Amino acid sequence: MEDLGLVAWPPEPIRTDRLVLRESEARDRAAFMELLASPEVNAYLGGPRRRDELERETPEVPERWPGSFVVDLDGAMIGQILLRRATGHRRPAAEGKADLGYLFLPRAWGFGYAAEACAAALGWFGGALPGEPVVLTTQTANVGSMRLAAKLGFTEVERFEAWGAEQWLGMWSPVMPSS
Repeated sequence: MEDLGLVAWPPEPIRTDRLVLRESEARDRAAFMELLASPEVNAYLGGPRRRDELERETPEVPERWPGSFVVDLDGAMIGQILLRRATGHRRPAAEGKADLGYLFLPRAWGFGYAAEACAAALGWFGGALPGEPVVLTTQTANVGSMRLAAKLGFTEVERFEAWGAEQWLGMWSPVMPSS
């Protein structure tokens, strides 16, 4: 994966009704480690990382690169949105396109925060890189992620086997104003 290219980074924080999407800060380190060590969060992502490993390897200000947004609720990190170029993707339909990923702490599940944050990130992306599609890959067994993809307007491109499970590849295309 690579960054998004010629995009000014970081953007101004993106505000929704309940959330702020912003660049990571040192105060987010513990939440990042909680995300990466959570068995629930990583059930469809290859499993959790060991906490002692994360303590050693996580920098003071984690995940500070173009395309990585902290999702903030009332001043605390509840998740992360990732937008990166899909280089070296297993599927030709995704190669070179922006790829959307998201992780949310289990305590933030079920409140619509992921849909709200992802929609805001896609809106920002559509403004920053007009007309560019975005891809999303998830396991078909991840019912919540499949529902979110549909809610965000991703349409199925294909299903394929990888990492020992059926995967779903969807694509989102921004609505372009008619001339």
